[in-house]
Amino acid sequence: MKKLLIAGFLLLPALVFAGDKLPGYAVSSATPEATKAGLEVLAAGGNAFDAAVAVSAALAVTEPTGSGLGGGGFWLLHRESDGMEVFVDGRETAPYAANAKMYQDKDGKAVDALSRDGALAAAIPGEPAALELISKKYGALPLKRSLAPAVRLAREGFTVNSKLAEAFASQWPRLSINAKATFAQDGRALREGEVLRQTELARTLELIAMQGGAGFYEGETATELVAASRAAGGIWTEEDLRRYAVVERKPLVTWFRDTRIVTAPPPSAGGVTLAELFNQLELLGYRSDAGVDSKHLIVESLRRAYRDRAAYLADPDFVNIPVFRLTSRSYARDLVASIDPKRATPSASLPPAALVPEGNHTTHFSVVDAEGNRVAATLSINLPFGSGFMAPGTGVLLNDEMDDFAASTTASNAYGLIGSEKNLVAPGKRPLSSMTPTFVEGPRGLLVIGTPGGSRIITMVALGILGWLDGLDAQQVVALPRYHHQYLPDVIQFEANAFSVSEQAALRARGHTLEPVSRSYGLMNVVTWDPKTRTLKAASDPRALGEGSVVLTKSAN
Repeated sequence: MKKLLIAGFLLLPALVFAGDKLPGYAVSSATPEATKAGLEVLAAGGNAFDAAVAVSAALAVTEPTGSGLGGGGFWLLHRESDGMEVFVDGRETAPYAANAKMYQDKDGKAVDALSRDGALAAAIPGEPAALELISKKYGALPLKRSLAPAVRLAREGFTVNSKLAEAFASQWPRLSINAKATFAQDGRALREGEVLRQTELARTLELIAMQGGAGFYEGETATELVAASRAAGGIWTEEDLRRYAVVERKPLVTWFRDTRIVTAPPPSAGGVTLAELFNQLELLGYRSDAGVDSKHLIVESLRRAYRDRAAYLADPDFVNIPVFRLTSRSYARDLVASIDPKRATPSASLPPAALVPEGNHTTHFSVVDAEGNRVAATLSINLPFGSGFMAPGTGVLLNDEMDDFAASTTASNAYGLIGSEKNLVAPGKRPLSSMTPTFVEGPRGLLVIGTPGGSRIITMVALGILGWLDGLDAQQVVALPRYHHQYLPDVIQFEANAFSVSEQAALRARGHTLEPVSRSYGLMNVVTWDPKTRTLKAASDPRALGEGSVVLTKSAN
C-alpha cells in the first residue's frame, strides 16, 4: 500500500548484555495508562517493539496534548539478537501543495496564526504508518493485539488527570467545534476526575488494527480527513496521504570517552548537537566535580553546538548536511579553540546562524524487554492539542508541525528563534526537530532516555546523560535540575534549583546573562540497566504525572 524508504541500519554487537537475559522488562511513559498498555502487551508475549506500538497508541488516547495519530515522531530501535539498530522516522511531511510563502502576508511577513492554528497548519501525519511498520517488521504480535489497549481506553474511557484538565481549560479557545464536543461534558471542558471517552478515535484505531496503515491513509478515514481539512481552509489531498512514506535511517553514533551514544540523525537536530557537545567537553577535559567551571564549559559548548544546529540542519532528503564533519573531533577542536574557560563568549561575536521555532508539547517513552530489545521514542503534534482542529468522524487531532518549518527567514517565534533558509517549507519535506531519543551504553550499563521540551530537549538529554555517567540512578536522572543555552537568545535559562546563589553570581561574573524560568519543564522518561548489580529501573519525571514500571519475571541473582 505504501512505499518504505530505507536509508540504512546499524549492526553492532551489544555492549551491556552479552546474550544474558534481563530479570524482567520495564516501561516508562507520560501517563500511567500508556505504561500499563506497554506492560500488558509485554506480558502477552510481545517484545519491546510491540510494547512501543501499544504505548504510542495509548498516548494518542490519554495525552492528546503531546502526540497522536494526527502527528508523528521518531522511534529508535535496538534488537539484541543481532545488534540491529534503526531510527524509524515517522516525522510529518508538508502537503504537496505547500510552498515557502504560504504563511506570509502580501508583504512577505510571517503570520503566526496560519502555521499554528487550524487545518492549514497541519502536515501529513506519520504515526499510523510508523506503528504499522514497527509492528509488522519488528514485532512478535499482530498489530491488532498491540493496539487493543488503546482501543479499549478510547472506547471505555479513562479518568482525566490534573495536567490534562488544566490543558483543556487553558487551550479551550483554540479547539475546533468537533474537538470541544469530544472533550466536553455538559457543554464545558472536562475536569479532573471526569471520564473522557473517544468513540470516534476508537473507530479509527480499530480500522488501523484491521487494515494497517490503509485504515488511516486510504478509505473512509482518509476521505473524512481530507474533506474536513479542505472545508476548514487546509490543503490536504487524498494523494498526500497515499504518498506518505516512513523512512528507516541509520542512527547517529558518537562516543564520550568510553561510552557509546546511539541517537537521532537528521531530520532531528538532536544527535548532531549532542555529538558536538560531547566532543567539545571531552577535548576540554570536562569534569563533573568542577563546580561552576563545569557548568560554564557546558554552556559554552552548547552555545556553539546550537549555532550549528540551525546553520546546517534540516531534512536530509532535501538538504546536503555535513554530518561527518560536524561530528568529527577535528571540527570540535576548531570549536573549543574559541572557548575561554573563565569568560563567556557573546553569541554575537560568533559567526551568525539562525534558529527555527519549535513547539514544546511532545512526549517520550522508554521500553526495555527481558531479551534486551529496546525502544526510545519521542512523538509530537507540536503545540498543545496540535492545531486544535479535529476532523469530524475520526477523533483525530491534526498536528501543527508546519510551524516547525521556517515561515520566513526573518520571522521569530515566542522564544526569539529566527528562521533558517534550509528549513523553509517545501512540498513533501520534513520539518527540523529537536526530538532526541537516545541509547547510552558503557561500563555503567544501559540508559534509555528522552524527553519532550522543544528546543530544550537536547540540553535535557545531555544533562541526563552526564548525570547518569556520574553515578545517578534512574529517578535522580529524571529529577535533575535543568538549565539551557541555545546560542540565541544569548541567555542561560534555568530552573529555580539548578544553580546555587554563589553559582549564579559566579556565572554572571564570567559574563553570562541568567534568566530563571517561571515553571519546571520537560517530561523525561528513562529505563536503566546496571549489569554489575543486575538492577533494572524505570523512572518518570516528577514534574509531571507519568509512570515508570518494572516487572520482574525471574530472580535478579
